[in-house]
Amino acid sequence: MRKLFEIGGVAAAAILIAFGIAAIVMGIDGRSTVSDNLKQEQITGTPDMTPQAVAAEAKQAKLPAGVKLPTCNVAGKAITSGAEARCFGSYVRIHTLEGTGGLVYAQMGRFQAKPGTPAGATDGLGGTNDDKHAVVDPQTHQPVANPRRGIWTTSLALQTALNVSYMADRLSLFGVVVGVALLLAGIGFAILAVGGALRNRDTALGFLHKHGSGTGEATA
Repeated sequence: MRKLFEIGGVAAAAILIAFGIAAIVMGIDGRSTVSDNLKQEQITGTPDMTPQAVAAEAKQAKLPAGVKLPTCNVAGKAITSGAEARCFGSYVRIHTLEGTGGLVYAQMGRFQAKPGTPAGATDGLGGTNDDKHAVVDPQTHQPVANPRRGIWTTSLALQTALNVSYMADRLSLFGVVVGVALLLAGIGFAILAVGGALRNRDTALGFLHKHGSGTGEATA
């Protein structure tokens, strides 16, 4: 039974080490892929992508006080990592809010409101959800879509892509951490298995032992 435990311990150690190395390699490759894909898009932060500049812009645009402003800085920087992509996306959100008067997608009316539409039937910025108050396209005879909503649609697509890059980067980093943990666990298993075997001459791993000719060897 002791021999079986020793062989099992070494086998478990080998599997953990193999999985650990694989996880580390995959994690590093994942982060490299994220970085390469971001570089291909050639995204560079605009000069106003600093906490001070965006705060001044938000104040000038009279954005609601509850809007969370970015605290990171990517002004003039090439976006090549997940963290930078997330930071850039947070500035994109503020720029979008500035262009929509502080309204998010769900707060804006679906249609462009007619001139003279009662304020209670609008979103306060020329949009309405009531097709009776919507501008009608003379060719299609359908309500005209709110153009501000189109800004949010484009913005959300970009923000989602940037945040997915960040998530992929974090998951890759997590994979590296897990790989290191598995590698260390495997090494620990190997030390315990081989170390225990070295104290016993009658073991399945006898080829690892240094058999001495003297007396006094400890036996298990």
